[in-house]
Amino acid sequence: MRSAELGFWWRSIGGPGPARAPLPGPCDADVAIVGAGYTGLWTAYYLKRAQPSLRIVVLEREVAGFGASGRNGGWVSGFFSGPARVYERRGGAEGFQALQRAMFETVEEVACVLTEHDIEADLVKGGHLSVALNAAQELRQREAVRHGRRHGLGEDDLRELSAEQLAERLRVAGARSATFSPHVARVHPAKLLRGLAATVERLGVSIHEHTPVSEIRPHEAITPSGTVRARWVVRATEGYTATLRGLKRALVPMNSSMIVTEPLAREAWEEIGWEGREVLGDGAHVYVYLQRTEDGRIAIGGRGVPYRFGSRTDGCGDIVPATIESLQAKLRTMFPSVADTALDHAWSGVLGVPRDWCISVDADPRSGLAWAGGYVGEGVACANLAGRTLRDLILGERTNLTALPWVGRRPSRWEPEPLRWGAIRTVYSLYRRADRIEARTQRPSRLGRLVDAASGRE
Repeated sequence: MRSAELGFWWRSIGGPGPARAPLPGPCDADVAIVGAGYTGLWTAYYLKRAQPSLRIVVLEREVAGFGASGRNGGWVSGFFSGPARVYERRGGAEGFQALQRAMFETVEEVACVLTEHDIEADLVKGGHLSVALNAAQELRQREAVRHGRRHGLGEDDLRELSAEQLAERLRVAGARSATFSPHVARVHPAKLLRGLAATVERLGVSIHEHTPVSEIRPHEAITPSGTVRARWVVRATEGYTATLRGLKRALVPMNSSMIVTEPLAREAWEEIGWEGREVLGDGAHVYVYLQRTEDGRIAIGGRGVPYRFGSRTDGCGDIVPATIESLQAKLRTMFPSVADTALDHAWSGVLGVPRDWCISVDADPRSGLAWAGGYVGEGVACANLAGRTLRDLILGERTNLTALPWVGRRPSRWEPEPLRWGAIRTVYSLYRRADRIEARTQRPSRLGRLVDAASGRE
């Protein structure tokens, strides 16, 4: 089994490819984008399509897709992070529902762009299954459906499946029931990133790799090669935002880890099913997320060591053995037929988490500073909608997208260390304890609800 090396997704396509040239020196641009992940590339794509004359420069510290964009679970999800009440404070119930509908439409938008530009990224819109593996998870998932109904989701958006209905799609050992939504697709993250980067370059956008930005100022991005001066500077750094001067507490880099099996035997797939290529999760507090890959593997991810002191990030994506063992045990519990299937690769990456767990998008015409992020692991689709929203904000257009309630939000900063480290580690320790309680008692844990409330997740 291989470990790190940016992960299986990149290795499966031969790596990121030849390095792009670093920034040769100081320059001027209309738009400077810091970060060549999904947010930065989608923003560049939509701006250049809207105004081909714009001079757009993308500055990347490592290589395009180095971060979560190239290491994630491959969910193009129409759902997004954070409690509804935070968005409703800005836009009311109608604003929140408009944001939800825009996210559902974004899944189709991503598919349309891939088709238009002949980007083969293994995308299949099979939907999302969340399985309940005990009675407590089943009760909480029923409440999640009721919560969705209260916020405008109909039966066509989210519905319950019995154990028998689930088994017609996918056979998970011990599953009591599930919920299903059609508004999610599976994708190969690195193929998507590679195709999007190539498309952006064909449109005339310059991507400079190995060009770290140390500070973002009004109309300026500071690099070792010199200052890039621009009418707009877009921060698209997500989990690496803490590396920028003055932004140590804006977003914390939360670690998520993944393993992937060797291709499963035909007999194993006959036992499991999964012909619809739905993405899959469980109903635990410390949940896992899975997909069936195009070449017949199972990729499963979840939290390992959630956070490193001082918002440090591990660039090479190393994963501790205990996390590998935990994810492998979960996989074998859910699918006993894979018990003898070897693992191929294990890796980890970081995602950006704001203090209130909610996404923000904004562009300030006075300073020329714009940003988007805080996706909490659901950025594959969110970054596309954010990129289209930043396009409209930067071009000064008032649209339905600029009216969405994630626009203009200013989340509170995270606590300083060591409070930040202690709080995050405690939260995940308590969530694991809540899962153990629920497995034993088969009832929803009061501890889990208390931690949700205290951490701001609900």
